[in-house]
Amino acid sequence: MTIKVRNTLSNKKEEFYPQRENFVSMYVCGITPYDEVHLGHARVYVVFDIVKRHLLRRGYIVKHVQNFTDVDDKIIKRSQEKNMKPSELAQIYIEDYFVQAGRLNILKAEKYPRVTQMIPEIINFIKDLVSKGFAYKLGGDIYFSVEKFKDYGKLSKRNLKDLRAGARVDVCDGKNSAFDFALWKNTKENEPREVVWESPWGKGRPGWHIECSVMSSELLGNTIDIHGGGQDLIFPHHENEIAQSEAKTGKQFVKYWIHNGFVTINKEKMSKSLNNFFTLKAIFEKYSPRVVRYYLLMQQYSSPLDFSDAGIESAKNTLQGMDDTYLRLISSVKESAAEITDKDLSDLQENFLNALDDNFNSEKALSYLHELKGLISKGLLIAGRERLSQLKKLFEDFAGTSLGIVLPEEQNTDESLQNLLKERNDARKNKNWAESDRLRKLIDEKGYKISDNKDGSSLLVKKV
Repeated sequence: MTIKVRNTLSNKKEEFYPQRENFVSMYVCGITPYDEVHLGHARVYVVFDIVKRHLLRRGYIVKHVQNFTDVDDKIIKRSQEKNMKPSELAQIYIEDYFVQAGRLNILKAEKYPRVTQMIPEIINFIKDLVSKGFAYKLGGDIYFSVEKFKDYGKLSKRNLKDLRAGARVDVCDGKNSAFDFALWKNTKENEPREVVWESPWGKGRPGWHIECSVMSSELLGNTIDIHGGGQDLIFPHHENEIAQSEAKTGKQFVKYWIHNGFVTINKEKMSKSLNNFFTLKAIFEKYSPRVVRYYLLMQQYSSPLDFSDAGIESAKNTLQGMDDTYLRLISSVKESAAEITDKDLSDLQENFLNALDDNFNSEKALSYLHELKGLISKGLLIAGRERLSQLKKLFEDFAGTSLGIVLPEEQNTDESLQNLLKERNDARKNKNWAESDRLRKLIDEKGYKISDNKDGSSLLVKKV
């Protein structure tokens, strides 16, 4: 078994070998909590949930860290608009993140550091960069000098010469280069007192990029196995993280960089700045979180995913079909000869896991889940109890453990629905199809879907 990862740094698919044989350190850039999480965020965290689940499935111990950037210009501006403290605003949206992530069945990280919890560590990190000549003071600000870091641009495949040629800005405000970025920002007029800290350079707060370098190194060490986030973070955020981290330690910052593609709306990136985003809370009013998760798995993570009603409706219908098959399976008590072989199941399991070994390809893994669905449909007709139990276990392993799709349960419905179901079954037995259809419609209007099996009995399933 060898996992292969598409590494943004090399722009190649590489065999995955963590620094320690069975231990993986993974840092994923978290949200800036100034607004509700949206579908673009969901894709990031579902992608890295699949990465984590598969690493665990393959026997690795995973230490997963995901931060909250709880000090930021956007947080300050929004909190002032709402007449709140920045910390109060951030807490509201951090709590919203956990609610929505929980509904998507995303495994929790081992640590969720916040910038405000690591100010002393950030100051010490910056002091080290200044002492080594990689950073300089300008007024009350501290800037990283990109000219001093010879490998600047190696992640994004840009170099300073090309950046200067394409730049529309000149060196400004006394910076050595227009591309030098802030490590420490001097306090501005009217900024809330709670986002101001004392430092050797005067009162101020951290710049954006330095925060992730410090939080990751404090919790995971100087070199991380996997670091990831959305494609939009490659430049400048992750490029700047590399520069400041490797300048400080002299060691490789990250072995494997993983970036997911954008979620687009009509081929345009979904973002708050473009005001074309859908919050998860709003989407969940129309679609089950299970459907949204399934939809996000349908496309290989590195490709863009263009959001459409037709696409998510297709995901809803496909998942409903999977649910029907699974519910028939768990309720089946048939006892006939087993004609599905052990080799059928072992080959299918190997193919499924190999798909995820190959750069965490959820799209391909789903195809094997559908192949398993076909075997289950066949097994419901011919297989004995022991074989059906094996199929059930494998389905739960594929869909639940590896892909994180919450599986349905038989519904405990109220007496009136059970009576309607009984009446419909009687109508079917008597071949009174008009009455059967009428009762099906009544049940459908109450929000339940009927799944009929070969024996004429039915299951009531809450519609997804």
